[in-house]
Amino acid sequence: MDSRNASYPDLSCLSLDGTWRIQHYRPGEMKAVEVAAPGLDDRYWITGRVPGDIHTSLMNRQLIPHPYYGHQDQLSRWIEQEEWWYRTTFDYELSDDIAERHELTFEGLDTFATVYVNGHEVGRTVNMHRTYRFDISRVVRSGWNSVTVRFDPLWPHHQEKELFDWSSYTKERPWLRKAAMNFGWDWGPRIITVGIWGSVTIRRSRIARLDQVYAYTRSAHHEEAILEVEVSVSAVSRLRYTSYNHHKQDAASTSMEDRLRAEVILLDREGREVACQQTKTAAAHSRTDTWKVQLHIPDPHLWWTHDLGEPYLYHLQVLLYAGEELVDRYEHEVGLRTVELQLEGEQGEPLFAFVLNGVRIYAKGANWIPVDNLIGSAEETRYIELIELAAEAHMNMLRVWAGGIYEKDIFYQQCDRQGILVWQDFAFANALFPDFNQDFMENVRAEVVDNVKRLRNHASLALWCGNNEIDWLYDMKKAAGDIRSSFYGEAIYHELIPDVLADSDPHRPYWPSSPYGGNDVNDPDAGDRHNWQVWHGSVYPRQYGDKPILDYSIEGVSFHHYKQDLALFSSEFGMHAAASRYTLSRYIPEESFYWGSEEMDYRNKDTNHRKGILLMEGYTGIPQNMDQYLDYSMLTQAEGLKYGIEHYRRLKHRNSGSLIWQLNDSWPGTSWAIVDYELLPKAAYFYARTYYHPLLLSLDHDPGQDLKLWVVNDTLQAFTTQLEMRVMTWDGKLMFSRTFAVDVPANGAIQVDQLSEEEILSAASTQMASQKEISIGGPAVSDKHTVQAHEVFVILSADHPDIPDNHYYLRSPKQLNLPASDWQIQVDEQQQTVTLTGGAVLARMVKLEIAQGRLRFSANYFDLLPGQQKVVHIRHAGGEPIDWSSLQVSALNHSI
Repeated sequence: MDSRNASYPDLSCLSLDGTWRIQHYRPGEMKAVEVAAPGLDDRYWITGRVPGDIHTSLMNRQLIPHPYYGHQDQLSRWIEQEEWWYRTTFDYELSDDIAERHELTFEGLDTFATVYVNGHEVGRTVNMHRTYRFDISRVVRSGWNSVTVRFDPLWPHHQEKELFDWSSYTKERPWLRKAAMNFGWDWGPRIITVGIWGSVTIRRSRIARLDQVYAYTRSAHHEEAILEVEVSVSAVSRLRYTSYNHHKQDAASTSMEDRLRAEVILLDREGREVACQQTKTAAAHSRTDTWKVQLHIPDPHLWWTHDLGEPYLYHLQVLLYAGEELVDRYEHEVGLRTVELQLEGEQGEPLFAFVLNGVRIYAKGANWIPVDNLIGSAEETRYIELIELAAEAHMNMLRVWAGGIYEKDIFYQQCDRQGILVWQDFAFANALFPDFNQDFMENVRAEVVDNVKRLRNHASLALWCGNNEIDWLYDMKKAAGDIRSSFYGEAIYHELIPDVLADSDPHRPYWPSSPYGGNDVNDPDAGDRHNWQVWHGSVYPRQYGDKPILDYSIEGVSFHHYKQDLALFSSEFGMHAAASRYTLSRYIPEESFYWGSEEMDYRNKDTNHRKGILLMEGYTGIPQNMDQYLDYSMLTQAEGLKYGIEHYRRLKHRNSGSLIWQLNDSWPGTSWAIVDYELLPKAAYFYARTYYHPLLLSLDHDPGQDLKLWVVNDTLQAFTTQLEMRVMTWDGKLMFSRTFAVDVPANGAIQVDQLSEEEILSAASTQMASQKEISIGGPAVSDKHTVQAHEVFVILSADHPDIPDNHYYLRSPKQLNLPASDWQIQVDEQQQTVTLTGGAVLARMVKLEIAQGRLRFSANYFDLLPGQQKVVHIRHAGGEPIDWSSLQVSALNHSI
């Protein structure tokens, strides 16, 4: 039963979420029988929230400093060495029905826990990624009860385990089923969390219960959709019941009142019933039974990603009756849609494309990491706001990366409602895993079953993926001589997981790894691909068994390598950028807030800090101070991602998706994220509103090369438009323009025209000379100026109301001689707007900053043309007042 998303008959589910007592001891210092005793005096224990974690509880009581500030995470390392205890009490009322069953459910225990109820040990846990249920019918009582949970430190559970050749960032984690990023990653610190990170409930059942409900779309057409629903039920234990009633009836006989049936109902958004089906009946004392029904929905509202249609959700109800008594119920939002993974085109050409309701889509999005290193304490608002930001940037897919968690329900609910597809990795990242160990494999199987059954009814869930980069990196590391052992873990992704999915979710695509396919598993001609030529300097092409080569040079990490990548699907690629000034200043001591400080260096967890410097050196020049670092890193990331993504989208006939590494941050650091930890979007995010727009005007150009004009259309409607290309000087003079009538096909990409750079600059020079003639009222002057590529910029625009303009520069920023810009500014605090009016010259990358998190700007990091008026709306995502006194506006070529 998907307990996280279900609602039950009245009084059937008691939540134990809220305030618990917390204490710690040295391992073995206290006897469990003493600490778990119901009557233990815990008045001197601290309090903490459940769901939550130890770090947050200690911070809230000012017992540890905030681990994100400065180097203070080091002051919390002692936490992972201790034994931690949680306690709570609750009042409970047992009924006269002694056949009732009472089940204690933990949706997240991190990680090795022993659970006690009224002093009785009811079970142990070994996996952060599982839901645990304990039958407490024999130990719970009417009145006052206690629950105690002991958490072991990790080290006793791995200290005598085998260490494998390869486990990125730390050697201990392969044996531990815990979020890999807890041990540190190349974008976050090591913070070993512990505690009750999911909800806690007690569920009361009688006669029978719903164990599972599996709903999947058998077919989806405009005329009719068929939703197939599998309902699994089981009898509540009748041991005490049959003993008590042996004089009345034999346990094998069943009265009509004990006959079971389920009613499966589908409601539309307004609560109207659109389909209903009854299951067959079964005997209430049957241990298990599974029913299957089909709901036929005429004229259905199909579920679409938000860019292609409406993510319409129906409401599914399953009501379980024993006779006429309602004994259990299940409720869940469902979308009517089909999703397929297409690996071959009509002509037999290789593809890696998602097909939604029969339509091949272009996947635009990002990789998702946990929203906080302190996962249990992360607020739901962080999830809601991040997914809103993704949708507003025209993203239609998020990949839940393997080194985090199987996300909380709020994540999938929001993706369902906001029309964003989910690529879901299983939690295996960048390591070898002991697939030869029976206990480990049984633990993994239970983890996979738990999460598949929990998540499979979400309309947004598009793909299961076995692991992150393990198949690919195993080959590379073995070729480099770093690994000598067998491919430990291979049986998980290629045998165990497919076996579970065949039984529990056979109607959804599965992909063994990411990347996967082709000669070296990261082949552009098969499957999906991770492009780490850019940033990490990986040298390609490469074949299976070739020793990997890295090129740490300006050329080696250049984002111009994106154009060499003909991937079928780009599931990881990205570049670093600084977090916002506000975010960094909150967590770095004031005296260390300068470019090059140790504290700034500590924000960057990447393996080689030269890469970001090399990228900037080749594009913007090396920053000399904090202001330049903030601007140069953000501009390099934004323009680099724009360059790569526009290239991929122009390959729409071949490339079917691009997922940026990464959307979000888990702490305030320098990383590949395009939204920082305080939920402030970086420049690359605002660029995404154009480069991920369903209608894209694109210029394919490199210095000295031809200018190729493209239009990309991801919508399902063809249209005709007038495309205009303008070439202008910094002071806004029009040097060249050309207009094109374009018929744009539905769901396609076309090259409109191709012009030489020399032709355009020559025409611009002629135009400048002509303007000089007019200004002096005479014949052509002898000092005719030849317009250079570093003196102009290009604007692409269209007469279609939904197509945004796109700006281009023919040379890199460090080659441009931008004159100082200025503007007029007007702030309307009541309307929450800032109006900027451009001055005499173009202002490059205008940035609005307010010393506040969670702000939403209608525009930011934009170019302001001479005389142009730009109105920027600003709001706080939580509705808080805006600190207008801290407003600062700056640009690359001017600041005030």
